[in-house]
Amino acid sequence: MRRAQLSVGDGLIAAEVDDLCEDWMKHADQVLADELLVAAVYEALAKRRPKSRSRGRQGTPAEVVLRLLILKHIRNWSYQVLEREVRANLVYRNFSRVGGAKMPDAKTIGRWGVALGPQVIKQIHERMVKIAQDKGVADGRRMRVDTTVVETNIHYPTDSSLLGDGVRVLTRTMKKITEIAGKVGAKLRDRSRSVKLRVLDIARAARSKAKQSQEKLKRAYGQLLNSTSRVVGQAKRFSTEVATGVKRSTDVLQQLALENLRCQIDAMVPLVRQVMKQTRARILRGDTRALTARFSACSSPRRKSSAKAAVLILAWRVSRSASSMACRVVCRYWSPLRRSLLLAITDSGTADSANDRPPGYPPRAVRP
Repeated sequence: MRRAQLSVGDGLIAAEVDDLCEDWMKHADQVLADELLVAAVYEALAKRRPKSRSRGRQGTPAEVVLRLLILKHIRNWSYQVLEREVRANLVYRNFSRVGGAKMPDAKTIGRWGVALGPQVIKQIHERMVKIAQDKGVADGRRMRVDTTVVETNIHYPTDSSLLGDGVRVLTRTMKKITEIAGKVGAKLRDRSRSVKLRVLDIARAARSKAKQSQEKLKRAYGQLLNSTSRVVGQAKRFSTEVATGVKRSTDVLQQLALENLRCQIDAMVPLVRQVMKQTRARILRGDTRALTARFSACSSPRRKSSAKAAVLILAWRVSRSASSMACRVVCRYWSPLRRSLLLAITDSGTADSANDRPPGYPPRAVRP
């Protein structure tokens, strides 16, 4: 588990950098002296192959593996950076117990991390809490968990994807109601698969500008709107039956859950209907100004706090109109909400003479 014999170089490095070690390294040395911590890592490494204990060459000591992974975690390094830093720094060599030996490469250290897995990490954490309890450092009655915000991609809010999202949420909510109330009242018909296929058809047809593809696009949107309308009608029936007691539960907590699910349906149905109305206006009737009034309401002076969020939500498609280009020139010299307004005017449904003037500028003169 630990290095049985130290070399002359190990002793020289330890004597040279003893006064250069950081404070946390000294505390870590005291904790890592516990045999159970090293034994947990040793057992995990011994299970990589059926005969890892008795066959093959001598592996890296478990203490070195544990210390290298701890150093990586504390410094927030990648495996490549960990390899480079330990190779070039005597302090890190001394702390990780690599000493004068050859530093393992990044790929090997990565395999060690995979071999340990979450179960061994959990054992190490539990043992460290036990050590802290024994030494009176912490009571160990509560564990504080910290999270890290990770940036992720979001899909572009097209009409078809918004309709698909609405169907998915309504269907998921109705499934939860069915699980609680059972098969009473209106029966659930899952149209998620057909809606997903229509969304894929729309995505494929939208890539082409040919007349035949545009006709196929309108036909697919019509089928998607039909399926979405049926799901909305079904969701309304579910909400009514929960409200009238047709779908109910004898358990008080389950009944509260049903009421909560009904509220979710009542809040989601108007949003899906708004998207349906917008899709019919944009795709079937060719009205690209379907959201002008809505944008004006969100940009009123009384709702300045939410105007920026509304502007970002309404940035849908790139506009090539002259009014949008004029507003781009104005925004070049206007700093407040510049980015938000530029995003908003890229939508052909929101860029018009009433909306592409920044707040504070006089209204455009109306021609007689």
